[in-house]
Amino acid sequence: MTVGPSVYWYLTRASGAVSLILLTAALVIGIAAIGRLRTAGVPRFVVDGVHRTASLLAVVFLVVHILTAVLDSFAPISLLDAVIPFTGVYRPLWLGLGALGFDLLLAVVITSLMRRRLGHDRWRAVHWMAYACWPVAVLHGFGTGSDVRQTWMLAIDVICIVAVLASIVARATIGWPDHARLRVAALGLASAFALGLVIWLPGGPLGSHWARRAGTPASLLGHPAARGAHA
Repeated sequence: MTVGPSVYWYLTRASGAVSLILLTAALVIGIAAIGRLRTAGVPRFVVDGVHRTASLLAVVFLVVHILTAVLDSFAPISLLDAVIPFTGVYRPLWLGLGALGFDLLLAVVITSLMRRRLGHDRWRAVHWMAYACWPVAVLHGFGTGSDVRQTWMLAIDVICIVAVLASIVARATIGWPDHARLRVAALGLASAFALGLVIWLPGGPLGSHWARRAGTPASLLGHPAARGAHA
């Protein structure tokens, strides 16, 4: 008798997709707020409130994502694997990126809640890590996601990537040429990330036998979940 994916497996997939959407929203709003690209007539406290809410919800759904992945009997993932990067046996690189992204986001949220005690300069230094959370989360999703080949998931990924790239371009070009080197660096990094995805994805997660090449243990490759995970 073949055992199909569990409820936890479906919850892991759903919470992962929602987390990416919320993280993207928080990042885009943060970039827009920094660049003063707010909608006319919308008070700053409203923008900040939406940004804070999206960030906190992203953490909540990430916790659900982690717990359901640990509770699911399909993959040998422990709580330590979910918070200590690159220590697991299941797709260690890609799972490790997820753990790294969660740790970075958690640090950003905690320091934001303690902003008054830390002071603006320290808080801002840690807050810059939010920019690193997003590309790490995107790579984690492509590397471990079960639905990366599905049209709906590809649409979510493309929309999130385009939204972030567009916000970076807008932020980097408004006010030019002030801080030109920093702006050029931001545009260069964003372009390199997008180009890297275009080159990597066809032969990587969108290619054949990715489950095996990504580091799925041989004993799991015949499982229905593994076959669904772009085997």
